[in-house]
Amino acid sequence: MAEIPTKPYILRALYEWCVDNGYTPHLAVKVDERSLVPTEYVKGGEITLNISPTAVHKLQMSNDLVEFSARFSGAARQISVPVACVYALYARETGHGMTFDLEPAQPAAPAGPAGEPVAAPASGAAPSAVPAPVSPTGPAKPTGGKPKLRRVK
Repeated sequence: MAEIPTKPYILRALYEWCVDNGYTPHLAVKVDERSLVPTEYVKGGEITLNISPTAVHKLQMSNDLVEFSARFSGAARQISVPVACVYALYARETGHGMTFDLEPAQPAAPAGPAGEPVAAPASGAAPSAVPAPVSPTGPAKPTGGKPKLRRVK
């Protein structure tokens, strides 16, 4: 049995922290074919969504999807975003939150000219479009060996 990733649990905890402190949680998403979002609000393949309790209805943050309904220009829309496409959750007022590495899409890899699979581009740090960096130095990159934990205030 595969281990469940920590990302959905961290997203739920950060969301709860934002709400408990009276902040407005924002979700930064790299949009792909699995994302159900209003395309007219997507810029550069990304969208930032206000997921505060006053802005959304029936928010569900499962281990695989973030789903809710919200109004865009007065029209109710159903939103569904894979957790794998979320690259940040932060408080609008303070910018505190966390960025995440993007996970590669799960569908079959595209074939190259001779029929061999083409490797997906490596995803580096989260795109710079995140309006709220977690810290001035950015997230620490793993260096191998013993893991290091960083205290976040």
